[in-house]
Amino acid sequence: MSKIRLLLSVSCLSLYLGACASLPGGPTDHLVGAPDPGHAIATASVSPYGLFLAGQAAGAGGDSSTAADYYAAAARDLPDQGFLQDHAFTAALLSGDVSKAAALAPAKGQGDVSIGQLGLLTVAINDMAEDHPRDAEGVLASADFVPPNRVAQLLLAPWAAAAAGDWKTALALPDAKGDRLVAALTQLNQALLLERGKRYALADAAFRRLLAEGDGEGLITADYVAFLERRGRRTDAVALCDASLKGDPTARYVRQLRDRAASGAPAPALLSWNDAAAEAIITPAAIFLAEKQPELGLDYLSLALRLNPHEDEAWMLVGDTKNAVDDSLGARAAYLNVTPTSPDYIDARGRLIATYDQTADAAKIVDLAQETVKNAPNDDGALVLLADALNGAERYDEASKVMDTLMQHLGANAGWDAYFTRGIALDRSGRWPEAEADFRKALALKPDESDVLNYLGYSWIDRGEKLQEAKAMVEKAVAAKPDSGAMVDSLGWAYYRLGDFKRAVEQLERACELEPADPDINNHLGDAYWQAGRRNEAHFQWARVLTLSPSAKLRAEVQLKLQNGLAADGAPAAPPAAIAAR
Repeated sequence: MSKIRLLLSVSCLSLYLGACASLPGGPTDHLVGAPDPGHAIATASVSPYGLFLAGQAAGAGGDSSTAADYYAAAARDLPDQGFLQDHAFTAALLSGDVSKAAALAPAKGQGDVSIGQLGLLTVAINDMAEDHPRDAEGVLASADFVPPNRVAQLLLAPWAAAAAGDWKTALALPDAKGDRLVAALTQLNQALLLERGKRYALADAAFRRLLAEGDGEGLITADYVAFLERRGRRTDAVALCDASLKGDPTARYVRQLRDRAASGAPAPALLSWNDAAAEAIITPAAIFLAEKQPELGLDYLSLALRLNPHEDEAWMLVGDTKNAVDDSLGARAAYLNVTPTSPDYIDARGRLIATYDQTADAAKIVDLAQETVKNAPNDDGALVLLADALNGAERYDEASKVMDTLMQHLGANAGWDAYFTRGIALDRSGRWPEAEADFRKALALKPDESDVLNYLGYSWIDRGEKLQEAKAMVEKAVAAKPDSGAMVDSLGWAYYRLGDFKRAVEQLERACELEPADPDINNHLGDAYWQAGRRNEAHFQWARVLTLSPSAKLRAEVQLKLQNGLAADGAPAAPPAAIAAR
């Protein structure tokens, strides 16, 4: 986890953003990335109203860039109708084409105030991206920004001023108007800029003042540690991390910082002006996303990516946001922009894979996982992705071999999850004794892990082995996850195997309520109904299984049950003709 995404864990931030309403601009269908390379639209013989309707149609069809062109043409015909220019600008920004959006930004004083100020931010960022920081500084100083764009202006303006050589303005603390978090962020900006200005003692003092006020999420610690490393003060950097870890030993991000400082690895380099400004604009973007304002968050991420198209953190946030609104194509395009050299690469590939359907897209998922291993051959996380993909594609023997390789890499550091994943592959490739040993090892490492308890317990139950021990295991799993249909099903199946059909029915009915579309659970309930003497309900339940896309094996089994019911041993009864032929 990086310091920017840590912002997403800050709960219920009021900030200046508390009063924010989402800006108009339509659904979150941003194309953030390279714009469509020039397309002409015929507008000469179309009325302004027709152009407006054409813009609406293009936007509804997901072509925000074309929508912007139509709205802009309508605005040229009716310059007094400010809402048309607002629509043109927001559609261009929605498409991810920040240069076009800057050209279409409404003039100062025109249209909606919030959109107008977002337009000023867009123009300023485009100026910085084109190496005109003095112009950007002037734009940012040209208006008294109000929420929701004030925070971005406060964080961006010092970087524009510094890039323009105006250090007096860059180092002046803006008025945060009593907001503690915004004040902390502007002070952190000041500390970073003091280092840029080679005022190292003042920068050190600024970092210390900030830390004295607290750093629950580790954001200030991260920048201060990097500062200390660049000054050759690695011992101080390690001590700082140790002090932070004493307060929160589980802070994995701080642990990573400590490991870096202690290793003697090269200190993080100072960011370029534009990269630093991109980080500054990602901060309010992350806050907007945490505040459930995805449209504005994505607008800001587009701006950040204009400054730094290789900002992996922004691409991750874009992907996560698009995925949250079921825009799988947009999410995939964003995750694919994270490069193999990025520390976020494996995480991005895992999230990319998760946008595909495990059953329908199994072959594609395996291809992506294999590509990940090829691009990151020394990363154990890539092997985990490949093993999971092969398991999902029912290529269990291959999956177990990948896990063998991973376990060799991990040695004594292999965790319960590694043994569990390999155990599943071994079980499903027909190597039960080896699988059982892995499951036992996983439980030895983490005795209360409900997934392992359930898997091993159910496996014993289904095999008719160690029924009392298995029942106790799945009871423990259900206690941990009472709303898991799979785990409640395991408990119901334990009662079934033990011959307590009344309790089996109770648990299996509950499991079907939790997972009504699971064919195996419905099949188990049908069996329990039959053994409890409720034959009509059993037939109904088995018939339902056939509507739930069961496996070919389960379909054939259920069809036999519907014809002949169950034999005394619980297996599908043989048809009369087969009995007569014996």
